[in-house]
Amino acid sequence: MKFGLFGSAQADSKHLGPETGQGFRDWLDDNVEAEALGFRSTFLVEHHFTGWHQVSATLMLLTALAMRTTTLRLGTAVIVLPWHNPVLLAEAAATLDLISGGRFDFGVGKGYRHSEFHGFQIAPEEAQARFDECIALMTRAWTSRARFSHQGRFWRFADIVVEPPPAQKPHPPLWVAAGSEASIRRAAARGFNLILDQYASAQALGERIAVYKSERAAHGLGFDPMQVVVARQLYVAKDEADKQAALARQAAYTQRTVDVSRAPDQARGSHVLAYADKKGGTEENALFGTPDEICGMLEALRAAGVHYVLLTIAGGREQMRRFARDIMPAFTPRAVAADAAE
Repeated sequence: MKFGLFGSAQADSKHLGPETGQGFRDWLDDNVEAEALGFRSTFLVEHHFTGWHQVSATLMLLTALAMRTTTLRLGTAVIVLPWHNPVLLAEAAATLDLISGGRFDFGVGKGYRHSEFHGFQIAPEEAQARFDECIALMTRAWTSRARFSHQGRFWRFADIVVEPPPAQKPHPPLWVAAGSEASIRRAAARGFNLILDQYASAQALGERIAVYKSERAAHGLGFDPMQVVVARQLYVAKDEADKQAALARQAAYTQRTVDVSRAPDQARGSHVLAYADKKGGTEENALFGTPDEICGMLEALRAAGVHYVLLTIAGGREQMRRFARDIMPAFTPRAVAADAAE
């Protein structure tokens, strides 16, 4: 199995306010160490209007990280395409891909948070159409050196050529988060890599991977297990009491996300909202426990066909070190584990 990191960054830190930017520098330091410990990648979210000083300029932070790392793949999970001018986004993404030496994984989505649709004054009903138009424009821009014009529903451009070209050909891998069978089939048919959510059981993940693999085959596309990544929350506990306290903290943290995601008149929805109506539903499949317990959960994921896991680590850098020391070696090739231990 391969492991990466998945999460956010905040401008403030535990002791310093957002005007210092210390939280961003801490996030950069965390990821430099993650590379040294043998993690494959880091995937960074994009969010707006939370009041929590979350990362909103995602590609800027990843570019800073690109300058301090050499092997760590740099991903977005996800850039919400309806919020962005597709030409400017294609230029920024290609620039990051070049600076990183072709290490960019471009996770994209259509959005799910009510607070962001409201803040940008974009109708949720337009999200899919905006996403589709943005994808079409960006892929055309990356794969053609000829000038072109575009007259679409949301965007118009005349006689443009997008510069620079990306390092990876034909363009950086495109990843999408999907959970329903229809959305998974749509992702597979379009050749996108797949991000599966934090909350689904190992059995559900196995079923979703099977759908994805089958749909790719139906469109003449090959399948590599590394084209699917599963996100999981992680906390390496000392004992049962420590585990339960950490789960309670995680539930409170997740509730904050639920509150900004749900519209006032909305009962259910996609992403976290699909699990939020069941008490403990958003923590049920989290990798919280002792090293032996976490190893058992990872074995279940591997048996379901999961080969690549992104970890949202609760508890800071020491937790990352504990995972790399006490758990990762059981699931990674000996050479990689030895390098991480040095």
